[in-house]
Amino acid sequence: MAEARVPTARAQLRGWLILAALYALVVFVIPRPETVTPEGWRLAAIFLCVIAGMIVEPLPASALVLLGLTAMTANGTPIKQALGGYAEPSVWLVILAMLIARTMLDTGLARRIALLFIRAFGSSSLGVSYALLATDVTLASGVPSITARTAGMITPIAVRIADLFDSSPGPTANRLGAYLIAGIYQGSGVACAMFFTGQASNILGANLARTLVQVEVTWSSWFVAALVPGLASALVLPWVVQRVMQPTVRRTPEAPAFAAAELARMGPMSPAERITLAVFAGVGLLWMTSAWHRLDVTFVALSGFGVLLVTGTLPWDSAMREKSAWDVFVWYGGLLRMGELLNGTGVTTAFATSVGALFAGIPWIVVLLAVLIVYFYTHYAFASITAHMLALFPPFVVLLVGLGVPPPLAVYSLLCLANLPAGLTHYGTTPAPILFGLGYVSLRDWWRVGFIVSLANMALWLTVGFGWWKLIGLW
Repeated sequence: MAEARVPTARAQLRGWLILAALYALVVFVIPRPETVTPEGWRLAAIFLCVIAGMIVEPLPASALVLLGLTAMTANGTPIKQALGGYAEPSVWLVILAMLIARTMLDTGLARRIALLFIRAFGSSSLGVSYALLATDVTLASGVPSITARTAGMITPIAVRIADLFDSSPGPTANRLGAYLIAGIYQGSGVACAMFFTGQASNILGANLARTLVQVEVTWSSWFVAALVPGLASALVLPWVVQRVMQPTVRRTPEAPAFAAAELARMGPMSPAERITLAVFAGVGLLWMTSAWHRLDVTFVALSGFGVLLVTGTLPWDSAMREKSAWDVFVWYGGLLRMGELLNGTGVTTAFATSVGALFAGIPWIVVLLAVLIVYFYTHYAFASITAHMLALFPPFVVLLVGLGVPPPLAVYSLLCLANLPAGLTHYGTTPAPILFGLGYVSLRDWWRVGFIVSLANMALWLTVGFGWWKLIGLW
């Protein structure tokens, strides 16, 4: 998640009133299922208020989560249970991976990787877009912060390349800059969808899948499931965006020359870069092969982090100053525990039972496709992949499995497609306001590109994806 904006006093008041009304609506108006206790129903209302709060934002997400945990404790949940999410290994996996990513940025390794791709493939505007997307996909294998990757590591290089061709926000944006920025943003969703560590909420969703429908999602199993449809999207997407945005600059021989000059200026890899690369590659390789050696992925990340600390590549003071990582730790650990507590109330099961009765007699494949389409395009109402996934993944996955959809197919289709809708709007995920705020792409073009790319992504993942998932035995 991005650093939270500070709402005005009026916006804060409006947000609190909305949350109070939502809580009252759930607790006092909506009939409570017979299988859910009053305490469990109030807990569900608190959970919904936290998710809604991430949309209306009367406070930053982390603060809302802490308030939610406090409210759940007041509702009868023992404090040790309420705070239990912070002991989960997956919570530590996220923060450790983000700290490793910080080291990649600080040492210049991430920039070097991007420049290498630009030097190799950047002789055309389409090639530059592919190079930037390849950088994002490469980093997503171990960097669970879409903001750090897209806004911090990749976008500055794209802006510098646009400058080489006198393409700036305003009348000259369509020369090259608008196309590159639109391509970066659309590609970020694909990078997120391809890896377990693509972004923090992927790991959160994997934990919910284990809790709700007993499907174990690992780094390697996600990689295999998303590999083919993800590569298909990555191959098609820059071309689709180019057809929509039509940059006037098509040949970019200056881009590889710029990359080569920047690499020469950087000189040989420093010892810190070499250590960071060894840690990044080693951790990624051990994650990929975890099904064979059975080492816990969090232990692997902790070991890599330890190497960075011992060698001085990442000073402890620098780790402590990485506010975004610790912010994620707070909201992620709390939300993970809230989801587990919500599942224990029986609310999701009651929802699946009541809604599932409406689809009796309809083939499960038809219901699955309909749910995925609804799941995808309801992201227009969300400014966060995490909020979207938390609101809709639990009830939908329980509903689909209850209707006969093979559990692995339900889980992987919902988890992967939770990431792709971010491209629909200029607020769809945390880097969106940053990239849109650069001024290269108009609001009309941003939404137009987002919708057209969404059609391409849905077509690919519902055909190539389903075919691949059939081949590897998910259904």
